[in-house]
Amino acid sequence: MPPRLSRGPADADDRGQAHTLEAFVAAILLVAGLTFALQATAVTPLSASTSNQHIENQQRAAATGLLETSATNGDLREAVLDWHPGNATVSPGFDPSTEERDHYARGGPPNAFGDALDRTFLDRRIAFNVYVQYHVDPTTYDETPVKRQRMVYMGTPSDNAVSASRTVAVSNDTALTAEGFEDRSLEAVAADPNETFYAPPVDGGPTYNVLEVYIVTWRM
Repeated sequence: MPPRLSRGPADADDRGQAHTLEAFVAAILLVAGLTFALQATAVTPLSASTSNQHIENQQRAAATGLLETSATNGDLREAVLDWHPGNATVSPGFDPSTEERDHYARGGPPNAFGDALDRTFLDRRIAFNVYVQYHVDPTTYDETPVKRQRMVYMGTPSDNAVSASRTVAVSNDTALTAEGFEDRSLEAVAADPNETFYAPPVDGGPTYNVLEVYIVTWRM
């Protein structure tokens, strides 16, 4: 039977090296884990920003779709013409319920376009303003060829507000849609010194004006 070999100093050195290597590998894994955790924490603000951008894109798409649908079915044209030209009992404006303002402030106007605005935004706690932009004759009025009229104004938009727009062309013989004024054409209103329409005639031809409806939305 061969004699047993005794472990000498060399074996002790091998065990020491193995322990040192294990400790070194463990340290590398620990540092790598901490680095990964710090990187994951650093991207958290970017993730929130991406989420906000997604919400803004959804609101813009909703506003664009609403305008396209309303323009196709005629609701948008009806809304921009739902204007009270003013007389002895009614002040000019989209909202005839008060003399303090000529626009709506708590939601959409009482028509199909306004109902769509309220369903799409107000019911989801999203505020909105609606403007109608129109052209003027700078040689007759002033040096600003484009102005705008408020249809709905719910306040100052936040920094993350988004907007969408759609144009509506109206002709001279286009009639108002406000109750009691359905027989008044834009041409007739423009010729009457006692009545007014927010957009003036700017074309010598059959086109009265080209209106552009803007929706601005933001979270309440």
